Amino acid sequence: MRNWDELEAACGACRNCSLWEGRTNVVFGVGSRQAEVLFIGEGPGENEDLQGEPFVGRGGKLLDDMMGAIGLKRRDVYIANIVKCRPPQNRDPMNTEIEACIGYLRNQVALLRPKIIVCLGRIAAMRVIQEDFKITRDHGKWYEKNGVWVMALFHPAALLRDPRRRPDTFTDLKALRAKIQELCTHTPLAD
Repeated sequence: MRNWDELEAACGACRNCSLWEGRTNVVFGVGSRQAEVLFIGEGPGENEDLQGEPFVGRGGKLLDDMMGAIGLKRRDVYIANIVKCRPPQNRDPMNTEIEACIGYLRNQVALLRPKIIVCLGRIAAMRVIQEDFKITRDHGKWYEKNGVWVMALFHPAALLRDPRRRPDTFTDLKALRAKIQELCTHTPLAD
């Protein structure tokens, strides 16, 4: 795709897998299209499907709080998902669905050209970082992929289910803040 509008229109008309049949809205992505930091989740949930925006439910509120803890605001980053339509009952997206949709994310990355990618949860990390990624073992570790720094955090929904992971996540967020300060030139961080 040559530009954001063309990509979003193509995504909105997509019928590459069966997920389109149950969607209310395509959840393309949200945030600054000049962002240096890209957050990637696995796929939309019910609230996201209804509103057409990623991370707007309880998990989204927690993600906003997590970003806020290191001085980031939603408007200064870009947030997208591996799949753009909600899997039924919020199940993990199947490999065939991921393969049908991954081109949209690749195009978003190509247009955005982020310096940092943050994978939210195991599914995104397995697709973006490495197939055998283990979130409990590998969260917070940095990887360099094609000149982009990539890390994974526990998914906000997982933190809602298991608050004992929050201290580890706060440590990971501090590492993210340090990497942003090191690499990014126009990502504002509040104190």
